[in-house]
Amino acid sequence: MSVRNLDRVFNPKRVAIVGASDNTSSVGYAVLNNMIGGGFQGVVYPVNPKREAVQGIAAYKSLEALPNVPDLVVICTPAFTVPGIVKSAVELGVKGICVISAGFREAGEEGIKLEQEVLAEIAKGDGVRMIGPNCLGVIVPGIGLNASFTVGTPKPGNIAFITQSGALGTSVLDWAIRKGIGFSQFVSVGNMAEADFADLIDYFGQDSGTDAILVYIESIANARAFVSAARAFTKTKPIIAYKAGRFAESAAAAASHTGALMGADDVHDAAFRRAGIERVYEIDDMFDCAELLGRRKVPRGGRLAIVTNAGGPGVMATDALIARGGTLAKLSSETMEELNAALPAYWSHNNPIDVLGDAPPERYAVATSIVADDPNVDAVLVILTPQAMTDATAAAEAVADVVHNSNKLVLTAWAGGASVIEGRELLSQRGIPAYPTPERAIQGLMHLVNYQRNIAALYETPRDVPVELELKTEEIKPKRTELLSTPNTTLSEVDGKALLKSYGIPVAETLIATTEDQAVTHAEAIGYPVVMKILSPDITHKTDVGGVRLNLANEDDVRYAWQRMMQRAAEVKPDAQLDGATVQPMIDTRDSVEMILGAIKDPVFGSVILLGFGGVTAEVWQDRVLGLPPLTEKLADNMINSLKSKPLLEGYRGAPKADKNALIEAMIRFSYLIADSPNIAELDINPLLVGPTGTIALDARVMTDDAPVTPDARLSHLAIHPYQAKLEESFTLADGSTVVVRPIRPADEPAWHDMVASCSPDTLQARFFQSIGKTTHAMATRYCYIDYDREMALVAMLPADSPDGEEKMIGVGRLICEPDGRSAEYAVLVADGYQGQGLGLTLTERCLDVARAMDVQRVYGTTSVNNPRMVATFKDHGFEIAPDPEDDSLVTAELALT
Repeated sequence: MSVRNLDRVFNPKRVAIVGASDNTSSVGYAVLNNMIGGGFQGVVYPVNPKREAVQGIAAYKSLEALPNVPDLVVICTPAFTVPGIVKSAVELGVKGICVISAGFREAGEEGIKLEQEVLAEIAKGDGVRMIGPNCLGVIVPGIGLNASFTVGTPKPGNIAFITQSGALGTSVLDWAIRKGIGFSQFVSVGNMAEADFADLIDYFGQDSGTDAILVYIESIANARAFVSAARAFTKTKPIIAYKAGRFAESAAAAASHTGALMGADDVHDAAFRRAGIERVYEIDDMFDCAELLGRRKVPRGGRLAIVTNAGGPGVMATDALIARGGTLAKLSSETMEELNAALPAYWSHNNPIDVLGDAPPERYAVATSIVADDPNVDAVLVILTPQAMTDATAAAEAVADVVHNSNKLVLTAWAGGASVIEGRELLSQRGIPAYPTPERAIQGLMHLVNYQRNIAALYETPRDVPVELELKTEEIKPKRTELLSTPNTTLSEVDGKALLKSYGIPVAETLIATTEDQAVTHAEAIGYPVVMKILSPDITHKTDVGGVRLNLANEDDVRYAWQRMMQRAAEVKPDAQLDGATVQPMIDTRDSVEMILGAIKDPVFGSVILLGFGGVTAEVWQDRVLGLPPLTEKLADNMINSLKSKPLLEGYRGAPKADKNALIEAMIRFSYLIADSPNIAELDINPLLVGPTGTIALDARVMTDDAPVTPDARLSHLAIHPYQAKLEESFTLADGSTVVVRPIRPADEPAWHDMVASCSPDTLQARFFQSIGKTTHAMATRYCYIDYDREMALVAMLPADSPDGEEKMIGVGRLICEPDGRSAEYAVLVADGYQGQGLGLTLTERCLDVARAMDVQRVYGTTSVNNPRMVATFKDHGFEIAPDPEDDSLVTAELALT
């Protein structure tokens, strides 16, 4: 469904309010009253079959009686009437509907049926969008639209606020009105029966007046759409999210190590990080972030200068800053000289800058001005505590005067009671973030700093990791299908390791023994010493039942271990099915680190990967990190670096360093396995030994579920669309050169820079319609770090064994889908030395094939009238060519796909 149609909801010209009322206690009264009093710039139609006029405005008996078709219909009538009203609206051609009425899904079985009836009517329309039901409504202050039953309308601003809770929404609005914080849009989503978080994030992402989104989340229905929309938005603008329900009682740990270590809230954390969303854990934090975002100044980094009139608050602010990952700015020598000249001799001579308790307003102003100009300072926090000689209001005015035109973010904390309230309010009115305590200011600051750091880490150019995967997934498929063919079962350790081995993950050789004699035979074949483990689909933690026996040095050891192990398992787990034991070599672990690498299927976000320090005490130490597949080298590296016990991998206290690259490779291979296997419910490798010479899986537990494994369901368990290796293919240029065409990867960034740099100004002008200077990482982020779910870039690469002697990018064809997925823009760039050899034609053909596979219905593009090769390429593929209506130097091309 096109997000552009949401324009009828958020930018209507005519609004009909069904259920408009004169009863001051009714929702219909509040909505109409807000529309009248909010200064709406369009037409309002009250609809009430029993009234000639409502609140002094002529009313209409029905939607059919309106003189014009409204853009937005707001419904405030009882739930049982809503399906009929929606039916009328759709038949009239209404495109925007907001159902404020309650009594639907949240009310039980009858409400569910009503909601389904409403959706059935919506489906009959062409692109009809609906907010709700059971919601507070929508507000767009910039056009005076307040189609809600809130009290008051906030001023226009740059923050969009999306909330699943109407009560929280009213609290936020009340706070914003008091603080003078503005919103670009406010929407209470209610049940999200039609338009959901993803739709709204995509819509607000196209709004130039929205610089940030605040979102209150209780549940997420479409995880992939949500993550995809959020990733697109957060590349350039922040999303701050509060997720309720962190400790749901219904969340039960699974039977594996991974399940015991992974909670539902941890999965939301991982998903938010991957999507670039900054999560807050207190509603106050959301207010604190809004205080900053609403002032349109975002910190450049975490280097903070603190100006204070008392030492204690400065120390407290420093503690809060360091605890949250910020740093005190190191003031330049020039700044120190200026401060020495401007301040009394007894100032602190350091950061925090203590301007002393007797500081008059002018001293505050000059100190703030000086440190704000320091290039080593990203942001300034000005703290005032009331003392006998303090004029809090005058100090606020002085600070506001000097920072008004500063390009640095300046925060203030006027800490105290009645004596500082006027000053704090003055600062807010002057557009300066004002907090009641230094800690609150630091919290808001560091959330935005963390957003920027997370985005930088997500889109950091991958380092050169010598990971040679060479995974032939189609060749692996028969073995994977065979091993995972039985639903709702636990694979034997041998089969689990065979699955890992098929993906190139090293495993310890393991043989199954069903009798004591066979265990001896296997041990002698492997060579002593050996390890023996109980084999049972009903026993997860083998050590709990004495089911692991180490260092068995001879036949007698094996026989004794077998007898004791079987006896003990039968005593502790009398109902367990005992299939025998596995025998494997005893591997020296002294120079290795025991880790756990696992995956579990979350009901919301699908498959999630866990990495942690493992062994039998994995649940005790709880040192683990989660990530969403697929993993890249950089994402795997980030996961490793976030572990508290990472120093153990780096040669702690003289121990040899573990092979970190081998661990990264194992994680990526594991990620491919999980991405290819929608019916893996849980998978544990515990322990995964990571040593100086590589990794090896000592144990593996794989559990399947009944998820379908059809081609259509292959990616249903993934919140993020993986790299599509199946699109890789080779072809030959006219000059006989072999070229590989494949999807672009983040690691291609250096090659992309080189290709663009090799292109002539004319070639770049034809592709980008403007001159391109030196490319930057920020530019490459847009072109190389793509979301395969909604865009595709196919690159043409000369292989490393080409005459050029290195892998080289020589062309790229790009499809960028609109959020609804129905239309996609196409563009192609071919490096100068390779034009005229059929490369542009081939890339276009491949991209159109991809567009059809993505179910895109329309592909369009633009090129210069002076680019005959591109015009010819468009014509050869059946595009309709027409002059650009806004620029006579361009032509547009459009192709309908069937």
